[in-house]
Amino acid sequence: MPISINPQIMREIIMDHYSNPIHKGVPENKDDFLSVRMDSDSCIDDITIYLKVENDVVKESYFEGIACTISTASTDILCDLVLDKSKKDALYVIEQYQNMIYEKEFDEEAVGELIAFVNTHKQAARIKCATLGSLGIKELLEDKKDV
Repeated sequence: MPISINPQIMREIIMDHYSNPIHKGVPENKDDFLSVRMDSDSCIDDITIYLKVENDVVKESYFEGIACTISTASTDILCDLVLDKSKKDALYVIEQYQNMIYEKEFDEEAVGELIAFVNTHKQAARIKCATLGSLGIKELLEDKKDV
């Protein structure tokens, strides 16, 4: 798995999604969305993730709440990567991201900008922050029916 991304670019990706998250917000009609609240015992992270799934495809994704840089940026990128994907394909993205975080083989193309978190394993305390959003999205996709 040859990864050749500049550390400065990795920081820029993370800071951009933290400072200017595309998917941070509350959907207008929350009743049309699946949602899950995720929080952390070891960080300030306390977010609610919203997914609108129609005909087995993620049509909209949002999150709201307070979270650290790592959690906010990774959740924002994940919300973007699962859009317009089938549940199966979205779960594949999450699986590949989690494989990367836990230093297993992964599909670099599937993780997209999440590659910025490739070194998260070096700071074990940040793994929870980096995976909070992925765990929430996974829970919504696996346990819920289409709204």
